[in-house]
Amino acid sequence: MNNLFTKKMGYYFQLLRWNKPSGRLILLIPAGWSLWLTPSAPPSLFVFGIIILGGLFVSGAGCIANDIWDRKFDKKVLRTKERPLANGNVSLKTAWILLILMLFFSLFIVLAIPTESRNLCLLLATLSLPFILLYPSAKRWFKFPQLILSICWGFSVLIPWAASESSLEGGGTLLFCWLATIFWTFGFDTVYAMADEIDDKVIGLNSSAISLGKKSTQIVSFCYFFTCLFLALAAFKANLGLIYWPFWLVSTLGMQREVLLLNSRSQGIKTSGLHFSNQVRIGSLLLLGMVLSKLI
Repeated sequence: MNNLFTKKMGYYFQLLRWNKPSGRLILLIPAGWSLWLTPSAPPSLFVFGIIILGGLFVSGAGCIANDIWDRKFDKKVLRTKERPLANGNVSLKTAWILLILMLFFSLFIVLAIPTESRNLCLLLATLSLPFILLYPSAKRWFKFPQLILSICWGFSVLIPWAASESSLEGGGTLLFCWLATIFWTFGFDTVYAMADEIDDKVIGLNSSAISLGKKSTQIVSFCYFFTCLFLALAAFKANLGLIYWPFWLVSTLGMQREVLLLNSRSQGIKTSGLHFSNQVRIGSLLLLGMVLSKLI
């Protein structure tokens, strides 16, 4: 009985992608940028905690929605054919129940936000929901579904800022942080899509990797350039101390190095996965620079 329960829980964690922390961190990192660039930074432990929990529940909901949409296609793609909904380890009914639970928990987190920020955060969360649920279908009808995901990621900047500041009056700091997140997300998810490029073409699905073709890595390089440019502008507007800039410089060079490595490696699941993991590390390095700048 215990073994069966453990197995089932393992399948549920796989469906939520909670067994892959990189995917959760890469959503929480821009939320961290936002929180530590606010005028009131460092954030309170309460706000910090609810943003982490909210990110876990929302990303879990997005992953389940993605797998429900793609359960028939996932069986035909090398990278996704062993996902628990695709291989039958989790039933469709169970997936729907977990999706509803994740959305309920996400709503509960928003309602737990302090009164002065709650209504704005609830509005932003409501606006984000259609994009989160729409993204998995976008690869069927939109040439650049990664752009929809980028918009989803953009809310991970807006909601933490609203929770901390009770408004979106962030001026250039908030705008530049949001733009940096949009470009960063489009860049790393385009690389992630490269792993499925051959299978997606056969099935007839769209991705920015397919649409951009041979220009993909060049566009990713541009995306990372603008990511770092906008984060520099955000940091300047937020009056971050000198300690931030070495972190920014190393991260800027690191992102471009990752693009160069894409050109020198054969494209595949391992290459895209390594790139994705390294973006988590680079994004975390940028966040560490912001944290130290505010604390020291």
